[in-house]
Amino acid sequence: MSVLMTLRVTGDPTAMEKLGADNGALFQGVIADASSRGLISHHFYGSDTEILVVDEWPDEASFHAFFQHSGQQIQEMMASAGVTAQPQPEFWRHLEVGDDVG
Repeated sequence: MSVLMTLRVTGDPTAMEKLGADNGALFQGVIADASSRGLISHHFYGSDTEILVVDEWPDEASFHAFFQHSGQQIQEMMASAGVTAQPQPEFWRHLEVGDDVG
């Protein structure tokens, strides 16, 4: 069963959006690498002061293989948005409780 990976950091969501608008090829390159390693879905979210990444991967090992290959590039992207802390991904498994929607 797949896992969700969340990564929550303090940073400037507007700066992240600007980086994406100004350098979409950078993001597309990272997504191409992730997709080749099994990425199922990927989304950025932002609040006033935080950036949240939510991915779905087949398993934790697939994410770790991707991050080992593209981690430096991701950290450079995050630094452009004012992120100074080392990203700490967390993994979540689906719980079968009978109330899924969607």
